[in-house]
Amino acid sequence: MLQDEIMALRKRYAFLQGQQSQLQLAINTNTSKRQNLTIQQSRHERCLEISKSVGLATQKQLEYHLEEQVSLAMQAVFDDPYEFVVHFQEKRGKTEAELLFARRDMEFPPRGSAGGGSIDIAAFALRIAYWSMRQDKQVRPLLILDEPFSQLKGQDANLRALAMVQELSKRLDLQIIMISDERIPREDIIANADRVFHVTQSNKGISNLTDNNPVIKMMRRRKK
Repeated sequence: MLQDEIMALRKRYAFLQGQQSQLQLAINTNTSKRQNLTIQQSRHERCLEISKSVGLATQKQLEYHLEEQVSLAMQAVFDDPYEFVVHFQEKRGKTEAELLFARRDMEFPPRGSAGGGSIDIAAFALRIAYWSMRQDKQVRPLLILDEPFSQLKGQDANLRALAMVQELSKRLDLQIIMISDERIPREDIIANADRVFHVTQSNKGISNLTDNNPVIKMMRRRKK
């Protein structure tokens, strides 16, 4: 009787030892996993900090690039230009850019507060700034614009805008094809462009295209 109880206790003890070993192995395994997860969490937090730091630095560079490009374009066209200001904000979990005009320490949205001509110049400068940052070699350096300065008033301002377009085209090696009405004398348009085509429409609705480039005309005359 006593011998049977001792054998039962030995079996029970061996069983409990086996369970203890399994539990200790599970504890060791989970401890190792927890340590690895803690290391991974620390690395992820560090990567997140670096990403935020790089993102903020990129935003600052983008702010400066956009503000400088648009403000310089304004200065090239207007006697009393607006300054251009960019603010990045976190909204609904996304980063959004707020584009504002500024003058005399006051910032305000362009629409409804500034003339259409200023908005036209800012929009054109933003296109140029975007293209200069993108610099995709697989894409032909070409911009096609349909009356980009349709709201710009005044002969002097339109002449300055056209001169600015020509300067940027040459400096950036960017071909710009632009449709525009005659807000300045045709002679000034020809002087500030590489080639100018004049489009007229007949009473029957047929469009006629005339090459107004004097160099091309001279070459044609010589060939004759």
